[in-house]
Amino acid sequence: MDRIAIIGAGPSGMAQLRAFQSAKAKGLQVPEIVCFEKQNDWGGLWNYTWRTGIDEHGEPVHGSMYRYLWSNGPKEALEFADYTFDEHFKKPIASYPPRAVLWDYIQGRAEKAQVKDLVRFNTAVQHIHYDDATQKFTVDVEDYAQQRHYSEQFDYVVVASGHFSTPRVPVYEGFDQFHGRILHAHDFRDALEFKGKSVLLVGSSYSAEDIGSQCYKYGAKQIYSCYRSKAMGFKWPKNWSEKPQLLRVDENTAYFGDGTSAKIDAIILCTGYLHHFPFIEDGLRLRTHNCLYPLGLYQGVVWEKNPRLFYLGMQDQWYTFNMFDAQAWFVRDVILGKIALPSIDEMQSHTQTLHEKEQRLMSDEQSARFQGDYIKRLIAQTDYPSFNIDAVHDIFMQWKKHKKENIMGFRDKVYRSVMTGKMAKPHHTPWLYALDDSLESYLEDEAQREAM
Repeated sequence: MDRIAIIGAGPSGMAQLRAFQSAKAKGLQVPEIVCFEKQNDWGGLWNYTWRTGIDEHGEPVHGSMYRYLWSNGPKEALEFADYTFDEHFKKPIASYPPRAVLWDYIQGRAEKAQVKDLVRFNTAVQHIHYDDATQKFTVDVEDYAQQRHYSEQFDYVVVASGHFSTPRVPVYEGFDQFHGRILHAHDFRDALEFKGKSVLLVGSSYSAEDIGSQCYKYGAKQIYSCYRSKAMGFKWPKNWSEKPQLLRVDENTAYFGDGTSAKIDAIILCTGYLHHFPFIEDGLRLRTHNCLYPLGLYQGVVWEKNPRLFYLGMQDQWYTFNMFDAQAWFVRDVILGKIALPSIDEMQSHTQTLHEKEQRLMSDEQSARFQGDYIKRLIAQTDYPSFNIDAVHDIFMQWKKHKKENIMGFRDKVYRSVMTGKMAKPHHTPWLYALDDSLESYLEDEAQREAM
């Protein structure tokens, strides 16, 4: 029997496990599957840890998750087609859940599929090598629970380790003189650390927007965010200012491209992440910037130079969980022989055409539509439950509009589920004043709160 190694048990790896379980439930014979996960539980980035830098085993900390994080996009845009929020929670919930709620939802589907026994936790993949003669991969791992190093061979490898764990860290003049704290968003853990302080956010990405909002919510004195090419342009609170390019800093002051300066206590680098796979030999390693359609991956997942290797979730993302599903189902059917791959020349030509098409996109609406169309193409080739992707696109456009209207209040909006047709229920507390992000507090209904 063929053997498959899945690297990582975050949302992408869990989607791949679920895809094979779905095939097995329909009576198909599936290969032996081993999923390697270096953390002690599944969930990937959705596992919160206070640790930064190095974990207890000497491995780089994978998680970029921080306390008080709430979804920055509607849950209706990421809902699984085969496992709805209503099914999991047995009641309607609001559209922007906190981390603990989303983690519980992801875990619920995987537990229903009963695939956790396929995961080897506390086991870090250290090297992957392919032998052309045997057409097998050798996967070297360190089992920290058993304190042993070993190697196993596999016929297929699915890389599902994500690309939001290795920070891109720029250096600016004066960083070595600055008296405050400098950290990357990857190491941000608690907005309360910056209560009463003046904070500079470098970058204009989703992480700058969200970390700045968290700092505002939990009492930062002053927030500055600076951009290299384009401002975020929202209607910020009075104590939040956007500045052009950061030029330099000294002991306590930041200097910007418009000639202004500001006294600051801390600098948070919201400057993105690297696609970084040091555990894969060079000939198999994906090297790309963050984009909607990376080169080298046919249908966004098949490593063209060796179609026994697959990468999940490597795209810049409008869609998340349901896109990972669409990819995982496609990969499953390639491995099971239900989808035939074209020649390498045809695969590369197909990828190049879509990569160039992405470069011609001019707006958020076009970008979201481009990724939605990609998911449609994947789903059309498998038995993954079809859903109304155009309706999800409309939710994205409403979300963008609501953010423009009120960046501190957009999380109080609710949307209709594409999967069930049911409307979400407003949360019992406006996001700006909901300081308890626990699962228990979030799921309390009004009757419970009144009884307390």
